[in-house]
Amino acid sequence: MRINYDAHNGYPYTPVGRILIDRNIIPRDQMSMQRIREWMEQNPEGANELRRLNRSYVFFREVGLSDKDEAVGAQGVPLTPGRSIAVDKSLHVYGTPFFIEGELPIESEQSKTPFRRLMVAQDTGSAIVGPARADLYFGAGVDAGKVSGRLRHTMRFVMLVPKSLDPAARGRAMPVPEQRPSAKIAKLFPQPDLAKASASTAVAEATQPVPLPAARPEIGPDRPARRHRHHRYYRRLR
Repeated sequence: MRINYDAHNGYPYTPVGRILIDRNIIPRDQMSMQRIREWMEQNPEGANELRRLNRSYVFFREVGLSDKDEAVGAQGVPLTPGRSIAVDKSLHVYGTPFFIEGELPIESEQSKTPFRRLMVAQDTGSAIVGPARADLYFGAGVDAGKVSGRLRHTMRFVMLVPKSLDPAARGRAMPVPEQRPSAKIAKLFPQPDLAKASASTAVAEATQPVPLPAARPEIGPDRPARRHRHHRYYRRLR
């Protein structure tokens, strides 16, 4: 049976691998999809509890593809192993080429296989979020699953755009916008002269009589307790 992505329930994705690392169940340097599956098979009750911690669910639909056909990405075209990537569709446009380079454990879990390749954004995923995040498509089958299951590495991620879309070049030719508010808008909403307004306010305040503070009532012998409480309160504030 061949299936393809159909829908998502909208909850944020909780990586179960990170939970296993935080619980010191699987070391960080040994984390892979295969290790997660092995632990779940050996601990069925713990696996059920672990799955419930991730509220994000993906739903699939059956598609009429043969065993020789590649999966169809969100762009609507068949994916190419080793050339297609999944990106954040809210930030990137499908069909955009990216050059990705680094070292990946392709030959084995400990290998550092050089990876320098031009790839094309043709798919997406609910856990692929951010401008420099991509999932590499290695195809279908057990071997491809093993390779993709151990990828969690930092790579150099370069987006290629035509020179006509270069933001730096376009920015140099872009006219500087008018200062806001513009002269036309400023005439409709005249602003008072703050310097003159401050001087007038100061003169007005100077000509007004300054009220003297009310005389403090005498503290007689009938109020010693109140005076004592007042002084204690003052010291605490100070």
